[in-house]
Amino acid sequence: MHIPKTMSALKIDRVTPGSEARLTEIPVPEVKPGWALVQIRAFGLNNAERLVRLEEMGEPWIAPSVVPGIECAGVVENPGDTDLEAGQRVVACMGGMGREFDGSYAEYALIPRKNIMRVPDCIDWSWAELGAFPETYLTAWGSLFECLQLELGDTLLVRGATCGLGYAAVQLAKALRVRVMATTHRTSKLELLRQAGANEAILDKGHLAGKATGANKILDLVGPRDLRDTLRTVEHGGIVCSTGILGGVYALSDFDPIKDIPNGVYLTGYFSNYPTQELFDALFAFMGDHNLRPLYNTTFPFTDLPAALAQQDTSTGGKIVIVHD
Repeated sequence: MHIPKTMSALKIDRVTPGSEARLTEIPVPEVKPGWALVQIRAFGLNNAERLVRLEEMGEPWIAPSVVPGIECAGVVENPGDTDLEAGQRVVACMGGMGREFDGSYAEYALIPRKNIMRVPDCIDWSWAELGAFPETYLTAWGSLFECLQLELGDTLLVRGATCGLGYAAVQLAKALRVRVMATTHRTSKLELLRQAGANEAILDKGHLAGKATGANKILDLVGPRDLRDTLRTVEHGGIVCSTGILGGVYALSDFDPIKDIPNGVYLTGYFSNYPTQELFDALFAFMGDHNLRPLYNTTFPFTDLPAALAQQDTSTGGKIVIVHD
């Protein structure tokens, strides 16, 4: 096992727009008890990382200097004292990754064993597909099936669907043969939602109540900014799952549950910080049973990570995946 002493990474200690991001050389982390060293082969870019770079640096829950990146796919380089094996394909996400400790914007990452999930041998996806998978599909899966309890016969509305998570949610729901309505605030994106499988694509100007009707389950990726309107949009007896924060508002002000949640409507939310192998095994099995492969919009080589971050800062349009040569 030959592990270099240094690696290329993007490490930040201040607010860092993509246009200012730079790769640098830092030490390869040393293995410690309960952690394994993973050679990263691919990782997706996520809105949560953009918030770390642009807004959250300096907050107490972010390390003073950190390599961002909340998910990755790769190969176990050094399993340390864990039950993993060198050379094993794995994915990892969340649990403080890229916030409390260094994440995936690097060639190697030292990750707690509890955050590392084995990839079954039957999964023949490319590294780009695996890189697009962990956080996005875990969140879509948990939101749809744990929180919304989605089942055949439901009508699902995905609010804010033209992001990686939105496309994944549409894909999973359509595999279950659920009727899907999907929204975007850009007219130019409506056809993309139809191509992704949405039965109905809706232009969202911030007011859906009374305009988008028939959904008994709503996955709200816009978040607190429009949540009151979402609660008035779902059918009586329906469930709203608030998962995303694309609207740029992170908490509700003066929220009165008695007045703001209509009678007979249920509100929940999905927090993906505690992944388990059991969850991923179920998700891998579902993807395999329905002949699904993870979706992504475009890829960049790791050496072009700063350019990818600059693109992420200025546009949305699906998942961006970074792939190592």
